[in-house]
Amino acid sequence: MKNYSVLCILFALLFTSCNAKPNPVKTVQNQMKNVSNFDASTKTIHVFVALCDNKYQGIVPVPKAIGNGQDPANNLYWGCAYGIKGYFKKSKEWKLLKTQKLDKIRMERLVFKHISKNYYLVADAYDGQYIKKTTTDFLYSAAGKLKDTVKINKTTIGKNGNAKMVAYIGHDGLMDFQLNENFSNADGKQRDAIILACISKKYFAPHLAQAKANPLLWTTGLMAPEAYTLHDALSSYIAGGTAEQIRTKGAMAYTKFQKCSLKASRNLLVTGY
Repeated sequence: MKNYSVLCILFALLFTSCNAKPNPVKTVQNQMKNVSNFDASTKTIHVFVALCDNKYQGIVPVPKAIGNGQDPANNLYWGCAYGIKGYFKKSKEWKLLKTQKLDKIRMERLVFKHISKNYYLVADAYDGQYIKKTTTDFLYSAAGKLKDTVKINKTTIGKNGNAKMVAYIGHDGLMDFQLNENFSNADGKQRDAIILACISKKYFAPHLAQAKANPLLWTTGLMAPEAYTLHDALSSYIAGGTAEQIRTKGAMAYTKFQKCSLKASRNLLVTGY
């Protein structure tokens, strides 16, 4: 399936530009946490972003300035206009509360608060060379095996498996590597999930089913995993929209920015197993 992997990134180049710096390869072990003490009145959406990376991902190289997976500020999926940071910072629905440098793997974290609902959004930018860890962290969180919290002023909010929804954004690394980890559900709770990556339903379905997560939005074909689709889908989600309404909002955003038909966007963005 390398051809899908190679073609996928081409769809993401239509609208963005941003500069870059290299970093060496390092190895990492998964460190599992199970911290569950947080303010139960809050709801969190945790977004895992695998930074676009010419060197370490199986993609057609994008311009160097936006394809350096070690430079979140200028990355296609993070700092550029339609990246998670670039787009959500300009949103009228979300207020940025915190920007944090974490470690060599999770290079930056943003915490937003919805302007009218008690929803928080935690977004983590993973160094692009660690796309496999980004994927496993997402799936462990979907299964409730990895749980953690974040302190915002005097409020402690849940993230990872403590989130109500988890989302993955970026290249579909499952086209390039296989996972042998066990993502079986750990606590009997069902978390909602969005996966904006090429052909994500096909590649993520076995793992997400094992985690017993609820796929509200994922894809059947090649796509540009840019932030407007997630943003508008979340607008419907937070307003209490049905799965079909969430799908429609995401598809409408995709149609607007990619200049394709709504029928094509609805064929691409689907809900449920």
